[in-house]
Amino acid sequence: MFKMTRKTINALTLIILGIVTVLYAGCNSSANSGNSKKELISFKAFNGINYSEVARRQKNGLSFNEYGYQLEPQWKMKFVSDDSVSIFSPTKNQFINFPLTRGYDSVFNAARSWLKIKKITKDSIIMEILQAKGDMIDIGGSKVYMLFYADDYVKNVLHSDTTILRHPSRKDTLFVKALAEKANQDIKKAFAARQTVQLKSNSPLVTVKQWHTKPDIMNNFDSSDDYLDPTFDINIYKAYQDFSYSFSVFVDNQGQMSYRIPLVDFMGDNDVKQSYIKVSQSIMNTYLKYYLHTIPGSTLGFVHASTITLNVYGHVAVPATGKNK
Repeated sequence: MFKMTRKTINALTLIILGIVTVLYAGCNSSANSGNSKKELISFKAFNGINYSEVARRQKNGLSFNEYGYQLEPQWKMKFVSDDSVSIFSPTKNQFINFPLTRGYDSVFNAARSWLKIKKITKDSIIMEILQAKGDMIDIGGSKVYMLFYADDYVKNVLHSDTTILRHPSRKDTLFVKALAEKANQDIKKAFAARQTVQLKSNSPLVTVKQWHTKPDIMNNFDSSDDYLDPTFDINIYKAYQDFSYSFSVFVDNQGQMSYRIPLVDFMGDNDVKQSYIKVSQSIMNTYLKYYLHTIPGSTLGFVHASTITLNVYGHVAVPATGKNK
């Protein structure tokens, strides 16, 4: 989803949900006869139809932004009733029923998300993602749209499948190609790679573990941080001393690392900051470049510069197993 702060849909608390629901109910039960009101949207005519999301795009038609964030079509759903919707959970590999709260002007809430129906038929749905602002919902929308097709329509009319329909468009490809060319000319224009940088150890004395987010309902099945900010824990055994450093690096299209910034708050102490940078940069230029094989990141087949986060831990001792003695 389009992110200024990495997440376009903020998870709403039950308190916020309650407040907004009451506000919507108040709007729809107004006794002011001078105001015309819209009926709550009904899903009765569409109950039981299996819909799959095939595209998620910004207003400009792109599913990528300049930071490399990709809006991925992921949802599978079917309306059960006007107050219940069944959404597929990829982690549990099954459909789960969620309460559905309807608001005015085709707005509804389900699975911790506020959405607005722009168009709905038995063959397709177009929905706009709404954003929470404090305890209110921005009805103006985020200008991010989800396109669903009914599974029967995909199979019997389009004679296709959702995997093919979900492929990025040619417009996306040209956009990413231009971003990659800029990033490879100026590393400061590096952007997040969909196929992230890979770090492989050349020594039994060095271990590498990449962080992975488990998608679930609490994060709207969004594991995008895994590629927006790839983070690695690196343990170096038989180091010159015990140490711990966290910093960000650029990885160019040839797999070469360049120091970016330290990831520690120095509380305004510039001398400590400069010492930290000097030592951590030296660790990068020695241990990491010598013991790691680095494969650069890529997006839609275009290899390009990107950034990664490293947490590097030095240990004078060998691993507890003793295998590296």
